Amino acid sequence: MTTPSGPLKGLRVLDLTRVLAGPTCTQMLGDLGAEVIKIERPEAGDDTRGFAPPFWPETKESAYFLGVNRNKLSVTVDIAKPEGQALIHKLLEHCDILAENFKVGALAKYGLGWEQLKEKYPRLIYCSITGFGQTGPYAPRPGYDALIQAMGGVMSLTGEPNGSPQKVGVPVADLFAGLYGCIGILAALNHRNATGEGQQIDIGMLDTHVAWLANQGMNYIATGENPPRLGNQHPNISPYQEFPTKDGYMILAVGNDPTFERFCKAFGQEALLADPRFATNPQRVANRDLVTQTLTPLTKSKTTTEWVEALEALKIACGPINTLEQVFADPHVQARGMRVKMPHASGQEIEVIANPVKLSATPPDYRVPPPVLGQHTDSVLRDLLGMSEAEVAALKEKGIL
Repeated sequence: MTTPSGPLKGLRVLDLTRVLAGPTCTQMLGDLGAEVIKIERPEAGDDTRGFAPPFWPETKESAYFLGVNRNKLSVTVDIAKPEGQALIHKLLEHCDILAENFKVGALAKYGLGWEQLKEKYPRLIYCSITGFGQTGPYAPRPGYDALIQAMGGVMSLTGEPNGSPQKVGVPVADLFAGLYGCIGILAALNHRNATGEGQQIDIGMLDTHVAWLANQGMNYIATGENPPRLGNQHPNISPYQEFPTKDGYMILAVGNDPTFERFCKAFGQEALLADPRFATNPQRVANRDLVTQTLTPLTKSKTTTEWVEALEALKIACGPINTLEQVFADPHVQARGMRVKMPHASGQEIEVIANPVKLSATPPDYRVPPPVLGQHTDSVLRDLLGMSEAEVAALKEKGIL
């Protein structure tokens, strides 16, 4: 067993999640010091173990799995069998939090639903992450990231004005649901510290997706009009978009009128300041196509690097559109320590993307590399539950572990 550190040190999580939303939640808890026991199906494990290629070089571990499963102890248990369910109950006696992302009602078939556990474990915090939440007409449906992006509206906002709807290039519906789940758990822990009372956290991916529609969602509520797809332009600010340069593209973000004035005076565009179509941000938004057409010849006159240097000197936000190779080579990203090396059970050294939460007194802890399947089954059952080697071997013989 490992010795965690961090603000959640001393807490133990029983992790019945898989794929991305749930594992994102539990990895955050693990990074902050909680001991996370990840329950996986014998022989198969988390689905994402097979989400490959790519595998990490010279291993059988998928990059996908490695990305969201550090700081977890892998224990294989077949929860469909009574002996497996009994083991889960024994583990719960030592756990503060249960996180799961099964379909609504699925764990109840195994005696592990919230209603079945809350009386026996009154201090238990039980976080359920599903596609559509525990209630409502869609509750029984499975949830997938692309489906939620489509149903949650973000695809209608993403893409070129005359193009087809587009999903975001990373699974943001899963990631946001996991992070909202973590926030809910932390709030429930604070409540339990004050009252001794546990509770269930009901996270629906569609709910969280609607919540982060943010300014675009509010734009609709305020007007009753569906916001159009704008490509890389901002619905409420102009110019705030990509522009072509002499050697590629850049993002130019002019956030207010004084900044636009500074931009125009620095680059020979003073005449625009006397034009009412450019004078204020609302007018520039109303005439966004004209703004783009007017500034494009100017932006093509310099390279991206030249623009970044010139605009940074004027305190005007501008940046390159980086590939991932450029992102991870960026000196600022490197200075912020956003890649972490960890030894792995395969014998290889792997790298993972770091936790972005910078805590001055209790920083994230990288103590346990993403585990191979069942790596900690014997040690957890022996050290935490006091089971003998013979008892563990007997359960393996029956296919329980």
